[in-house]
Amino acid sequence: WEHSPIAGASRWDLYLYMGDDQVHWFSILNSLVIVLLLSGIVAMIMVRTLRRDLAEYNSVEEKEELLEESGWKLVHADVLRPPPLAAWLATTIGTGMQVLCMSFISIACAMLGFLSPANRGSMLTVSLLLFALMGVAAGYCAALAYKAFKGAQWKSLTLLTAFLFPGIVLGVMFVLNFFIWGQHSSGAVPFGTMFAVLCIWFLISFPLVWVGVWLGYRGTLKDPPVKTNMVPRVIPSQAWYLHPLFTMLIGGILPFGAVFIELYFIMSSIWLQRFYY
Repeated sequence: WEHSPIAGASRWDLYLYMGDDQVHWFSILNSLVIVLLLSGIVAMIMVRTLRRDLAEYNSVEEKEELLEESGWKLVHADVLRPPPLAAWLATTIGTGMQVLCMSFISIACAMLGFLSPANRGSMLTVSLLLFALMGVAAGYCAALAYKAFKGAQWKSLTLLTAFLFPGIVLGVMFVLNFFIWGQHSSGAVPFGTMFAVLCIWFLISFPLVWVGVWLGYRGTLKDPPVKTNMVPRVIPSQAWYLHPLFTMLIGGILPFGAVFIELYFIMSSIWLQRFYY
């Protein structure tokens, strides 16, 4: 033991110090500007389109000539049509809300000082417990979405919400952990910890998801703003640049470009064992 003049509350400053803070703040500003620019462009296009359509519909001279609906009114009776895989979509919505609530509460606890880097594994433990407890939010949001889609198989929805995405993540983790065990690495998760995670999943998360689904089905939904046609409207053939694969590629490049620099810092902090703010 050696005496140190540094106070105990400041001994972690060496590990929390970031030498490239100027580049980091520049990347945050860059991402924020890109997001605001893209949001402004999309909002401007939507406003101009709606104004043009409303001016066309409200013009007195053209009312008699518009024998058929045009523009966005062509699909107003089809936008609320339930999708083919309504349960899967509702499960995705519920799990997304579960992860979102877990992230917000974890970040809030870290900002308030409840989670300290001196306590190793505290963030991971709190995140796992919060994910299990937020099963209520997952079941509730999934049930509301599934009820809006006129779904009736609430038991299947409960099982999908409780086991689909958590099962995939835990399955991958267990398989990778078996390989780490095979290499006799000290970084392998012990069997007791794996059993504890399974107990949390089955004894806490699954019942809370069931409670959330039950509460969601008891809730009331607002009446839809428009009625849905019984016969779906025929979609004409689209141009090549309107194909779903091309639009997904173009639509994903811009958000990825906005978060790429931040993602670089996050991945560097993970692989280089550095703290990230």
